[in-house]
Order: sequence, then C-alpha cells, then structure tokens
Amino acid sequence: MAYANKTISNNVTGQTIRFIKTAKDTDGELLEMESTYTAQSTEPAEHYHPKQVEDFTVLSGELTVRIDGKTKTLRPGDKLHVPQNTVHSMWSQTDKNVVVNWQVRPAMDTEYFFETVMGLAQDGKVSAKGMPPILQVVLMVTRFSKVFRLTKPGPVVQKIVFTLLTPLAYLAGYRPTYRKYLD
Repeated sequence: MAYANKTISNNVTGQTIRFIKTAKDTDGELLEMESTYTAQSTEPAEHYHPKQVEDFTVLSGELTVRIDGKTKTLRPGDKLHVPQNTVHSMWSQTDKNVVVNWQVRPAMDTEYFFETVMGLAQDGKVSAKGMPPILQVVLMVTRFSKVFRLTKPGPVVQKIVFTLLTPLAYLAGYRPTYRKYLD
C-alpha cells in the first residue's frame, strides 16, 4: 500500500517513484509523486488515462515527452498538463537523470498499478524493456482500464484478444495484482 515517502523502483528501466501524497491522504482527489527517470532511459509504451489528468513539473534534468505524436523537451521549471485521453510517453534522452513532480487527478487506484508494475520488475518478471509477459499485461490492462490504457493494439483488438486470453492468464497463475507488492 502506498504511503507518503514510500519509494518504489523498476530495476530494469531505472525509474523510481516516491509517493508524496496518496489517494488515502487526499480522499482520492490527488496522487502526488516525485519520479526519477535514469539517464538514457527507454521510451515506454505510449498510453493514455481515460478518466484522469496529469501535471508534471521538471525539477532537474531534461524530460523528453511524446504527446499526441509530437516530441518536445522540458527543462527545469517547465510544466506539462496532460488532459485525459491524451496519448503520451516520457523518458530521459540525455546523459543525466530527470526528476519530476508528478500529480494525477483524481488518484483512483493508480498507486496500485505502479506498485504492481515496479514489483514485477523487482522480481525479474519483465522483459529487457520493462514489459511484463503478455498474459500478465492482459490482466493488468483489464484491471486498471480506468487509469491506464495502451494505444497498441487498438481498443477493439485489445477487447477481443484480452477477453479470450484472460482465462488462460488465470490458468497460467497470473493475477492482476499481487498482495506482496501492495503491502
């Protein structure tokens, strides 16, 4: 469970997240974090948030952002507002780490998503690019569809394929979340 000053990390991508304010702290209105992207990090999968907005403030380093297909660089003091349903990804393209203040409104259960993804990485259950196996992705994308959606494959394909793969994922022992990552 997320709490103020809890830090989680992805040992594959090098990203760390320190929770500042959690859903519990703000009655679900805000999740505030400080995130560090390591130098020369890999661009994550493009995604969007159907019911949330995000606000980023660069504290140090240069953040590379792809938003609606356009790439830009943010520097210390720069702010970025990402409206709901806006496709985006971000990473450090330079030789320096990037630190950002990151706010998500409303918080919903986003912290559980991050704890699960980071926990899987810490346990070595992701690829070299930080992605869990497809059967794990199927369950997580379905479970967290209100806070996180991948852009590829398209939504219709995801719905059909993920529905077909869900029983197989459970039979293979995968779960959408794991208690050990949320404690």
